[in-house]
Amino acid sequence: MAIGPEDLGKLVLVSGPETGGGRILFTVTRISLENDRYESSVWTCDGGCRAVLPGPFDVSAKPSPDGSRIALLSRRGFGEKEKGVGLWVAEWGGEPRLLAKFLGVLDYAWAPSGEALAVVAYEGSPEADVKHAERLPLWINDFGFAYNVSSHLYLVDAYSGVVEKLTEGDVRVLKAAFSPDGRRVAYAVARDWLRPYLQDVVVLDLKSGERATWASGYTSVTEIAWHPNGRGLAFTGHLRPRGFSSHSRVWVVEEGGEPRCLTCSFKYGVGNGVNSDARGPSYTRSLYWDGGSVLFQATVGGSVGVYRASLSGEVEAVLAPRGVVDEFIPVGRDILYTYMEADKPKELYLWDGSEAKKVTRFNDFVLERWRLKRPQRFVMKASDGAEVEGWVLLPEGAGPHKWVLYIHGGPKTAYGEGFMFEFHLLASRGYAVVFSNPRGSDGYDEEFADIRCRYGERDFQDLMEVADYAVRNFPLDPQKAAVAGGSYGGFMTNWIITRVDKFKAAVTQRSICDWVSMYGTTDIGWYFVEDQLCCTPWRDRERCIEKSPLYYADRVKTPTLIIHSMEDYRTWLDQGVLFFTALRLHGVEARLTIFPEESHELTRKGKPRHRVENFKEILSWLDKHV
Repeated sequence: MAIGPEDLGKLVLVSGPETGGGRILFTVTRISLENDRYESSVWTCDGGCRAVLPGPFDVSAKPSPDGSRIALLSRRGFGEKEKGVGLWVAEWGGEPRLLAKFLGVLDYAWAPSGEALAVVAYEGSPEADVKHAERLPLWINDFGFAYNVSSHLYLVDAYSGVVEKLTEGDVRVLKAAFSPDGRRVAYAVARDWLRPYLQDVVVLDLKSGERATWASGYTSVTEIAWHPNGRGLAFTGHLRPRGFSSHSRVWVVEEGGEPRCLTCSFKYGVGNGVNSDARGPSYTRSLYWDGGSVLFQATVGGSVGVYRASLSGEVEAVLAPRGVVDEFIPVGRDILYTYMEADKPKELYLWDGSEAKKVTRFNDFVLERWRLKRPQRFVMKASDGAEVEGWVLLPEGAGPHKWVLYIHGGPKTAYGEGFMFEFHLLASRGYAVVFSNPRGSDGYDEEFADIRCRYGERDFQDLMEVADYAVRNFPLDPQKAAVAGGSYGGFMTNWIITRVDKFKAAVTQRSICDWVSMYGTTDIGWYFVEDQLCCTPWRDRERCIEKSPLYYADRVKTPTLIIHSMEDYRTWLDQGVLFFTALRLHGVEARLTIFPEESHELTRKGKPRHRVENFKEILSWLDKHV
């Protein structure tokens, strides 16, 4: 059965597994094209699966430790353009009641007693009219103007809704976790807005108010987990041995001691770096103590699994199937997790140590009709001897097929077993899709990921060699090829068409064409560009220009579709406009499509109708030129 752009609305997104008091909760999200929104509800499975909070606006629920109540985040009662989210609580089987409203929530967790919740939330007053900025960042992607916004740790009484602010100052709190006895809260905080990648792990005594910094100067502190004895904790992060190309690691620290790395001898990085355009909302954690060891996720090639690190630094696989374990949570000796493969959207599973049981089947109905094909994996030896992993998703028929070389963002993310609806849509339209993990990608060792100062060099060679390999080994027509990508993949698409004319069409999305402009206009630009491109507008400016596709626009001949979002503050709108202007001035056939009220996340969680329109734009351009 052929797939059309509107079939995006047939997918069901399963996410956010949580447990408490022996009960299981998870979120089920439907993509409503009619209402142009994501409609989430909260489900449980106790013999059979059923909705306990039908929604349709409830997202990301957490049961209390004893399972008697449910906390959830919901925008019910908010206007469409009104910022904010409500923290609600419901007795099991009852209707939710509002506890508190926040400008936006980054993290939240129940106290062990079930009497309160820790909430990490934005605070501030975004100006509705004239802007008066005095600090960076001017804005934050997927949030908006943020020059007068910080984020703090709050304690919310689960009965009265009374809110107590626990942190002060112009800081950004990112993550929080209660100690097992509930007397302390550990939180990650960035104190320097000019260097927000420098983060500390701080422990707050809720009774005395005393604070102690247990770890300082780390980057990517995305998870914190207390040891069951309450005397130590684990956290994820790195100390930038290879800048932002560094692998995140698992660290453990006790009060008064120095952090110790448990996974520094492990080849792979900690975390889930595999791309997918079919994920629902989630606040599920990904770091847990299991006796004297720590459970965590790691990206290995195009797959994601669960691994265990002992206190002596030995790492072993616990649950490492060929696909992507997207979220997980221990349930006694079992593991509850969401899982997807390249041809299977996420569902909920339970692993008992020897066998995986599929708990939900929300997408079975459409999968039986779509009959999606699995991409074929290959490993290519690059010209310098390194192995580069890739995949080809072929359409029906013998070929030779028209095809698209698709490039992921990051660059430190990965393609692989993540479900990509867009790829299957292209295949249904008769296009083969070639995708790979060139140098710069996650899922391999740190040396493979480190392309600092060398964007457009070895990564470009890998991609061109992948394209040539695919043509030699799969039924692809070399005269009917296109190139596409988003974010870093958009930069690389721009770079490629200034270097070669082998593609009949290009689709560049949320791209980068000028690193000087990127440095000064985006929410991460001033530190990301300096780290990754090794230049600033006033130091080694020539390198910034040398690596910017804009300055080679006079070489481009490829018809190019440029897609950008009006409120993309990660790669700002100027990048798309600059490149479009340059191409049109040089006589290149080009089209600029701008999506209002969308951010850098358009293809992942943009408004459903905009996502469908985006698919139509891409298909129309490819059909015209390929």
